[in-house]
Amino acid sequence: MGILVRGSLVGVLVFTTACAGALPPAPPTVSAPASLAAPGFDFARDTFAFRNEIRARQPDTPDLYANYCFVLARAMRQFFLFARFDPAQPKLDEGRYVDRIRRVVAEAPWHPARPPDDRVVIPGYASLREFSAAEEAAVKTGLGGRFWTFVHPTNWRVTLPVTRGHQEAVAGEIVADLDQGRLVQLLVTNWPTPELNHTVVAFAYRRTETAVELSIWDPNDPTEPGVISFERSARRFVATHVYDTRPGAIRVFRMYYSWLL
Repeated sequence: MGILVRGSLVGVLVFTTACAGALPPAPPTVSAPASLAAPGFDFARDTFAFRNEIRARQPDTPDLYANYCFVLARAMRQFFLFARFDPAQPKLDEGRYVDRIRRVVAEAPWHPARPPDDRVVIPGYASLREFSAAEEAAVKTGLGGRFWTFVHPTNWRVTLPVTRGHQEAVAGEIVADLDQGRLVQLLVTNWPTPELNHTVVAFAYRRTETAVELSIWDPNDPTEPGVISFERSARRFVATHVYDTRPGAIRVFRMYYSWLL
């Protein structure tokens, strides 16, 4: 699934993260509609068709595409920001698709979106979902390996306790990013429970009377959005609907929003 359960956690740096302001008060409306993270984002169109597999469920399968959750989550954002699909152009061979994919994922995910005319063109397909379904081998090759996601300097955070104030600040940062039209990649964990050390991408949110519900894309489940809730009174995150995870309290951190974090 993520770093510890279906892979290895390697902490290489220790540093302090500054916290932003607290989550703003809920408006009077109890059930406001979801607020899309980015203009034009569509779950069924702008996400990968294949999944990050869970090795524990298929321990004897060779060449299993497992422990790639961080690669896929980061790349989904990169395609949304830096690629443009053009179904009217002729399709390419696998090698040239690999080259274009590598150009997309070479761009830092915290950079602003490129204008349409300055994006990497993916010819022959209308969307990331269609492209990754038809050209799965090329996409996986182009996305590259997973080693550097295991040694990312922020991975150490899953082993440390955090305050409720810290989690409230993270919730405020997520909502602020979504209000600015940005997809938000999240490191999520219930460590030391050996179940969830993983990454997802928040693309929308909804306020209720008691919580802020984040709609997420989970690399382990391409079929439907999941939900992570921030409970306002308890000032904690809960895995409301996260694939292969029992509902319960978790810790959440933003990820890949600067060169270091």
